[in-house]
Amino acid sequence: MLKRKKVTIIGAGHVGATAAQRLAEKEIADVVLIDIASDMPQGKALDLSQAAPIYGYDSHLIGGAHYETTAGSDLIVITSGLPRKPGMSRDDLLRVNAKIVKEVTQKAAEMSPEAIIIVVSNPLDAMTYVAHRTSQFKKERVIGMAGVLDAARFRTFLSMELNVSVENIQTLVLGGHGDSMVPLPRYTTVSGIPIMELISKDRLDAIVQRTRDGGAEIVKLLKTGSAYYAPSAAIIEMVDAILKDKKKILPCSALCTGEFKIDGVFVGVPVKLGNQGIEKILEIQLTTEEENRLKSSVETVKKLCKIVDEVL
Repeated sequence: MLKRKKVTIIGAGHVGATAAQRLAEKEIADVVLIDIASDMPQGKALDLSQAAPIYGYDSHLIGGAHYETTAGSDLIVITSGLPRKPGMSRDDLLRVNAKIVKEVTQKAAEMSPEAIIIVVSNPLDAMTYVAHRTSQFKKERVIGMAGVLDAARFRTFLSMELNVSVENIQTLVLGGHGDSMVPLPRYTTVSGIPIMELISKDRLDAIVQRTRDGGAEIVKLLKTGSAYYAPSAAIIEMVDAILKDKKKILPCSALCTGEFKIDGVFVGVPVKLGNQGIEKILEIQLTTEEENRLKSSVETVKKLCKIVDEVL
């Protein structure tokens, strides 16, 4: 009997716990939930375990605060971090979360030196940089989850606009995760039909902007939290591609070393995901306008990383 893979999820809040549920239900891995509130992840792991006889899965789940239980993980998912609080600047939040991601990465990497790391904590690209610097893992084994989520939001809004299946829509989103992201309508199709033949430029521009504001729109609606269903689904698509060695092409935050004329920065680009992590960054042709937008996005990420360097 084949041994199931082992995935550690650090941070058992809404994103982490929902990702654990999706993983367990797909039966692609056993799951360890880690959180500083030791009883909480144990409770969620036990609750998910008790759902197994009803839903019909045999994945094993455990929770706690001790990293010894994470030893030998194939994949580590980092969702830890604080939301922005009243009176806290973005720079303050950046420094606080950098310290958290640094600490959890150190502990997890020590226990699972051969693992692949997926970073979900925000600000995403800067936190992926922190995890890479801290773990000293090869660049192929440290990946940020952003483009999959951003592309899913873009596809959702296009589906709403056209009243067609989301499964028919393919797209790419490059750049940093946030206001500076670069959705690419030119690489967006509906069953092979270029999106620009189906939607007017004004409507397309509005949908691109809504995609950029996708996370903020949900925060505003929820009032006391942020998105977690779509982010957890994005995590699972990446985990599934890696553990099943699917060679799937997905937009992810990766360390570019010359690709797209970018050097030494984690930013969203199309990558091939397999059991070695990022197996290839796929360079695509960009227009001058797209290049300039990507360059601007990279500069935004660089500024965040300079602040992070003070913590590291």
